[in-house]
Amino acid sequence: MIETANTEITDIPAYMRALGQQARDAARAISRAPTGARNTALHAIADAVLASRAQLVEANRKDMDAGRQHGLDSALLDRLELTDARIDAMAEGLRQVALLPDPVGAITDMAYQPSGIQVGRMRVPLGVIGIIYESRPNVTADAAALCLKAGNACILRGGSEALHSNQAIARCIGHGLEQAGLPATSVQVVATTDRAAVGELLRLEDSVDVIVPRGGKGLIERVTRESRIPVIKHLHGVCHTYIDDQADIDKAVKVAFNAKTQRYGTCNTMETLLVAEGIADRVLPTLGRMYKEKGVELRGCEKTRAILDGIEAATEADWEEEYLAPILAIRVVADMDAAMDHIDRYGSQHTDVIITENVSRARRFLREVDSSSVMVNASSRFADGFEYGLGAEIGISTDKLHARGPVGLEGLTTLKFIVLGDGHIRT
Repeated sequence: MIETANTEITDIPAYMRALGQQARDAARAISRAPTGARNTALHAIADAVLASRAQLVEANRKDMDAGRQHGLDSALLDRLELTDARIDAMAEGLRQVALLPDPVGAITDMAYQPSGIQVGRMRVPLGVIGIIYESRPNVTADAAALCLKAGNACILRGGSEALHSNQAIARCIGHGLEQAGLPATSVQVVATTDRAAVGELLRLEDSVDVIVPRGGKGLIERVTRESRIPVIKHLHGVCHTYIDDQADIDKAVKVAFNAKTQRYGTCNTMETLLVAEGIADRVLPTLGRMYKEKGVELRGCEKTRAILDGIEAATEADWEEEYLAPILAIRVVADMDAAMDHIDRYGSQHTDVIITENVSRARRFLREVDSSSVMVNASSRFADGFEYGLGAEIGISTDKLHARGPVGLEGLTTLKFIVLGDGHIRT
């Protein structure tokens, strides 16, 4: 376990290789550990977090002071700060993960084959997971908890702006693991701010099984481009809500307003509203007024601007933009087919919604829209591991292999075939 932050590590490749080998060795032990031992570790880490409150606050103060000196904006400073409430939430999150059902070892689909053998599948850990993330130090605890619960070792590389905070949390994690009799190297937090460490982590294909990037588009693009290791990720969230001409207007207004305004800076926030032309003049005036009162800037197609006065014209770039801000693109489309064509062309396969009372259209939309989450009459803001009943998530994947959508504990495992026989031989 890394005990202190050291930004003066001179041989980055050797340092990262050592982390990788230690993680690989620890992965074997943590995968064999019974559920009770892993849960004990999570509770012990939570206890250590609460007992180390003063040290966490002091470490975070160093990061906050450095952030202000380097000109971090207020939003980044807010994500960086560890308040008493956030420390309490971190500990509670660890305890909640401990209460989740353990996916490891679950056996499904056992069936007799004509030969007499039984064939099924068993859920097993992925092995070693590398997680690269930015800003929020609580991700250190969240990521460690999910990886441990699913029987994985992990290497965590947080943002340089949170180095002291992450290392303080790492010491709590190491203490909790040792209290439970598990290798402290099951969770290792990279102790250098050198960006070369990220590149080296992405080349540890002999030690690391999966990489999970959590952060801005630039980070995820770099990881995807450079990694020699499979990546679980989503690049961006261009989420759509389509209001069908057979929608309930009150329902449509409520859902479309929430999908944009409940929170602006999340990947499951609606960025483009599509409205069937048969209902546009009945739903857009109300929505336009509500968005304006909330301070949302609207950018619309020609038909939208004919209904809503004084809004900007949407450009081609607006249809593929993830604003993460109080800005919304609106397009009036002929029908559901036109809406699905728009989603197929401009969407990011994250989360897309239809508002309709027509069951046949709803089912067709569910079947034909190729996104990791597809919804009927519900806000896109529900695309979240907690809301899906997963308990927690490591991130959201828009890939098709191996996890898709919110990635919870099950997404941090894989399946192997198991066979039961009684002296069976193949003839």
